[in-house]
This record gives sequence, structure tokens and C-alpha cells, in this order.
Amino acid sequence: MCKKKFFIQLSYDGTAYHGWQIQPNASTVQETIEQALRVLSGEKVSTMGCGRTDTGVHAADFYLHCELNLNQYNEDEFNYKLNHLLPDDISVKRIFEVDAALHARFSAVKREYRYYLYQQKNPFLKHYCAYFSKQLDVQSMREAGKLLFKHKDFTSFSKSKTDTKTNDCTMLNFEINELPDGRLEFVIEANRFLRNMVRSIVGTLLDVGTGKLDLTRFEQIIVAKNRSKAGVSVPANGLFLSRVSYEKGAFEGQNNE
Repeated sequence: MCKKKFFIQLSYDGTAYHGWQIQPNASTVQETIEQALRVLSGEKVSTMGCGRTDTGVHAADFYLHCELNLNQYNEDEFNYKLNHLLPDDISVKRIFEVDAALHARFSAVKREYRYYLYQQKNPFLKHYCAYFSKQLDVQSMREAGKLLFKHKDFTSFSKSKTDTKTNDCTMLNFEINELPDGRLEFVIEANRFLRNMVRSIVGTLLDVGTGKLDLTRFEQIIVAKNRSKAGVSVPANGLFLSRVSYEKGAFEGQNNE
């Protein structure tokens, strides 16, 4: 039986991992999944993820593609057995065949991240939210967030010395929600993201919220295209890749837009 191209939709708790991408002498989500796929399929399987999350970052919605021979299993059986092999902090939602031209990373048309803060000490939130005790002017941060839509080049919010050809991104949505349990939820959606972009945007917005920056200075930081001008990146544990969307008709699924 010849190999076919499959997408695997999954979610993971990034606490124990040095990000998605395989790297030497470090535990990563990609390596863990490829090891399980090798055990189940009986051969080496290379995967391509829809993005690269950093150390400690979580993913509620993540896609990868790979070529597989499912052998004697159907997709549901393979999904069940793969979940059995994976640790508790990685969960496969489904596996499904796709057109050979579909690419987990380059076919994605938009991505949404959510960042969570809590401001009253709570031991049950520490792994999935960042603690920030200073009082915040949330409305000022919302106004600053609107300025992101005026710009394309987000170099000021990117790690330096990355391999990207452009630092241009199209901002599609920005929200700050005050949740019933007291947490703050930052929702940022764009066609693509740079390394460390969300965490540095949120960190700079916190400077606005505490009065360290005004709106004019916030926009000047964007225009400067200089990472050293922006605020400190917030901790990784509060960040979730929450949704990845593909063109309508690419495949069946709730995130297929």
C-alpha cells in the first residue's frame, strides 16, 4: 500500500517541552510525536507543523502534515492507537487524508493566539497564566491595540536574527477580554506571526496599561522597527495557539475557513 498525505489535528500542554520544533539535546513536541508515529507505523515519519511554538507555549489547536501508510488501521483506529502511545500532555483530535498539495504551514491563511494574565495570586493558574500584580488601565491597552492595524512591519516585536524573509504581518483581530474569573485574555489574530511577536506585543501593552507608555510612544515603537525599543516579553506559560485556519474547502472541519 502506497503512502498518503495526512493532516493530524492535535493540542498540547507545552510546559515540559522546548517548543514544537526538533532541536538537539532537548525534549520537543515534534520529536515526541515522530517517535510515536515511528512505533505505530514501523518506519521513520517526518512531520511539518503549522507553526513553531517556543519553549513553554501551549497549543489548543495545531495541525501537522506527514506521509503515512496506515497499514491495517483505519483513521479512527490509528488515531486511538497514536493517543495511547503519546504522553498525557499531547492529545490527537483527529487524523484525515488531504490533497497532496495542502501544506500544514504554508496553506494556513490565519492564526489566532490567546494570552492569559491573572492579577490576584492563585496557585491553580500558574502553569497556564502569567501573574501580573500591578494595576492596569485596560481601556488604554485596547486603544493601543487598535494601532496595530495601521502597520504591517512588526520588526519591533520580533526576535532578532530569525530566518524570515519579511517581518510584514496583516493584523486581523485584537481584543482584550475581562473574564468572569478575573483573568485578562488578549486575543490576537493575523495571517502570520513572527518569533516571540505575541509575547512582546503583550509586554509592551502592559507598559501602556501601567502608564509607562502613552499611545504616541507605543506607535513610535512600532515605527522604529527595533526590538530593543519594545517592552519585555511576557512569560511563555500564558500563551496559547488557539486556532489555525485554512481556505474554505481545503478540508472538512470547524477551523477550515
